[in-house]
Amino acid sequence: MALQISATNPEHPAVLLELPWQLPLEEWPEKYLVPLPRGISRHVVRYARAGTEVIAVKELAERPALREYELLRDLDRLGIPAVDPLAVVTGRTGTTGEPLEPVLVTRHLGGSMPYRSMFETTLRPATMHRLMDALAVLLVRLHLAGFAWGDCSLSNTLFRRDAGAYAAYLVDAETGELHPRLSTGQRGYDLDLARVNISGELLDLEASGALHPSVDPIAFGTEICARYHGLWEELTRTSVYPAGKYHYIERRIRRLNDLGFDVAEMQIEHASNGDTVTFVPKVVDAGHHQRQLLRLTGLDAEENQARRLLNDLESWMATQDDYAPGASSPGSPLRPGRGDVPGARPEVLAHRWVREVFRPAVRAVPPKLRGTMDPAEIYHELLEHRWYLSERARHDIGLDAAAEDYVRNVLPKDPRATGAPRGDLGGTGPSGTGCRYEG
Repeated sequence: MALQISATNPEHPAVLLELPWQLPLEEWPEKYLVPLPRGISRHVVRYARAGTEVIAVKELAERPALREYELLRDLDRLGIPAVDPLAVVTGRTGTTGEPLEPVLVTRHLGGSMPYRSMFETTLRPATMHRLMDALAVLLVRLHLAGFAWGDCSLSNTLFRRDAGAYAAYLVDAETGELHPRLSTGQRGYDLDLARVNISGELLDLEASGALHPSVDPIAFGTEICARYHGLWEELTRTSVYPAGKYHYIERRIRRLNDLGFDVAEMQIEHASNGDTVTFVPKVVDAGHHQRQLLRLTGLDAEENQARRLLNDLESWMATQDDYAPGASSPGSPLRPGRGDVPGARPEVLAHRWVREVFRPAVRAVPPKLRGTMDPAEIYHELLEHRWYLSERARHDIGLDAAAEDYVRNVLPKDPRATGAPRGDLGGTGPSGTGCRYEG
């Protein structure tokens, strides 16, 4: 059988053909491989370089390879944080003609690390809580989309930096199932599997002496479930308000927006006696701030980064002569505008901010010092550094001065810029965006 490459991009097959498909993955020469941390897997997995990209290559049977490839494409269409599927390679044969297992090829998530690797280092409590939150959010987003993972674990989840927090990504969808809607039983079963897998991996690390003593394996798995239930309840619970108190409904929607979710569809019912109003979010979509930032500026960032950039954008807009305070602000999409207030549209001001503030600030950081940080994470770091220097000086020093000091005094010591080994990433973890300009 001839070698076949089914790919999502017409450019990928030509690049992938340069790899040694006639060899089992375990025998690939070092010159093709990229030494990156990875979790444990039931399959042989290697990171390799294909053209300018780093890819993950996993050997498995043809049917599950094709199934996982399609599931990852479905998750991408649904906007779920997961690795990008690039290709499935079938028809592989060895140098003596023996058949070799097909492979699934995915794009390596830049600036990411497996969850498992974090627990082999010194882990501060604040970092552990952020990791719990990110994983709970990922599970909620998957279940809202009707996806039962079936194999959530520390090895099957990647994280990367998201403006002081972390964003979690699904890696392995081999056991996943996509449904129009998950029942309570399906969600509970999937969550219980996650708890057992996560605690089991931590117990394995503990037995090998690699787990930091501050981490309780059982408590960690249980706490993720508790955080999941809290977020799920907030997103889906039914609220009953007094009739006429419609601002309570807007307050509930704003609370969901603050958590990073949009209410795409809702159900509002009046009681038969007219005394109360029942509000139920029916369709809740993650990525509220991401969509706001993308709509206004064309910048695509992680949720927390988008929230931070929107706050800075709104503060900057208030300083502009043609800003209309009565218009809908970037951070408050539900605020009604006034058509009689003259001033530039928010989109116009937002693109001016990108051109005059965001781009120059990011360009002030030399490319050789950016390391794994993407533009939105760089800008977040500059805002943090400006705040720190301004607090010390007791006046606003400005973004230009902050960028100059950041490049001179901070980046030379930052492992993300220098490529030095990472320890506890609670303060200087990998970036988390994939920010690009589309405007």
